[in-house]
Amino acid sequence: MPSTEAFPLLSATDKLAPLQPSVDIPRIRRRSSGLGGEIRAGDTRAPALATLNVRPPSPGTIKAQNESYRRKPFSKRRKASSLFVKWKRYALKHTWVTPLVLIGVFLALFAINPTESNPIHHFIFLSYKLPAEPGAPVHYGKGWWDFAFVTFYIIVLSFTREFIMQQWLRPMARRSGLKSRAKQSRFMEQMYTAIYFGVLGPCGLYVMSRTPVWYFNTRGMYEGFPHKTHEADFKFYYLFQAAYWAQQALVLSLGMEKPRKDYKELVGHHITTLFLIGLSYRCHFTYMGLAVYITHDISDFFLATSKTLNYLDHPLVGPYFGFFIAAWCYLRHYLNLRILWSEFNEFKTVGPYELNWETEQYKCDLSHWISTFLLASLQGLNIFWLYYILRIAYRFLLHNVAEDDRSDNDENELAEEQRLDALSHSGVDAAAGPKVLLNGSPVQEEGKENGKENGKANGKANGKANGKTKVRTDGLTNRKTTTRKAARKV
Repeated sequence: MPSTEAFPLLSATDKLAPLQPSVDIPRIRRRSSGLGGEIRAGDTRAPALATLNVRPPSPGTIKAQNESYRRKPFSKRRKASSLFVKWKRYALKHTWVTPLVLIGVFLALFAINPTESNPIHHFIFLSYKLPAEPGAPVHYGKGWWDFAFVTFYIIVLSFTREFIMQQWLRPMARRSGLKSRAKQSRFMEQMYTAIYFGVLGPCGLYVMSRTPVWYFNTRGMYEGFPHKTHEADFKFYYLFQAAYWAQQALVLSLGMEKPRKDYKELVGHHITTLFLIGLSYRCHFTYMGLAVYITHDISDFFLATSKTLNYLDHPLVGPYFGFFIAAWCYLRHYLNLRILWSEFNEFKTVGPYELNWETEQYKCDLSHWISTFLLASLQGLNIFWLYYILRIAYRFLLHNVAEDDRSDNDENELAEEQRLDALSHSGVDAAAGPKVLLNGSPVQEEGKENGKENGKANGKANGKANGKTKVRTDGLTNRKTTTRKAARKV
């Protein structure tokens, strides 16, 4: 009877093989009620920290770090470093914790002396309160402490954005059937934008109703100029919106998200918006800024909800997208062109028209051309995005585009994530060391293929036949490999 081994040698083909590209696997395209592609338009796509392209360390990396700590002698520096690594790992997973801690620090410092003499008061509450006559509303002036107010609410908006996305919207995306991380991230971004502008849009209309600008009365933008003071609700709304756009630009500037096709236009829009906000507040053109705020806020709400329905393949995405186009054209083009047109007639004829630094009269030729240039730049970006919107509508209506072209990309992203997760669970750090590519797919070296799976099988089953077996642990990946010595001939 021929001698047999207890366990046959495992071949390299039994190793977890890389997933083949989706083009090699024939599949039937599903019929979709979506618009046939991503709506690459508007300014609602600034990412959050929760949706950035950051992958937490794999189990292999964590084991290697723990192994290195065990080798080192105990010290206070080592303990502090270990705590910092744990905090960094936790904060990277729960991105809302860090801004929450900062908010707690501000509130604790203010609780020590909860009066206006405490400098922290300027971060949390409005500054430059003016004495008011009996029965008249309280007005607030402007000054450098307003930057402190904006800074604090950048942190507040960072917390609310990250918390809502991770704790509410990510589970909602999973329950809605969105499997890939890329589509979940886009869903979370658009849903948060819809929630934010769904609240701030009506608030802006309420603030406008208490000013001469109601309802987009361009003449009221220049009457009584300069507008140096405002009521509490007006100033809070204006600075809170400034904090929102500053927070968006700050996250976008990190550059940790993969740039999209209209990334340059999106960056240009944020730069133009921040210049408009800052200059309009400093030069007292806040009534004009209020009108521009509202037109973009309400249109962004309809844009974000339209994108969300498109991600979910909702049956009403077609009719709703048509309603969104009408709202976009009215708010971002008709009303904003009216504001831009007022620069060439009412800007010079209504109210004083002079440059006086002492009285802060800034309605002059210089401010006229600067504001006209910024508003025209903003309108140019809106026209650029309108082209993409109308092109999607054209394909949807005339060519009856019902195939979801996004499926290929999303399925490839999902397959890649599953492959990386499988390697991570096996204790291999997918990001460590060079990779060998075969036909575009990563493979492992021959010497490393049988390291873990064949180590115990070949070591125990073939130990007597092949001689002595030595087991060695790799300090980097914590993987066990075997080396055998040939048996001496008797």
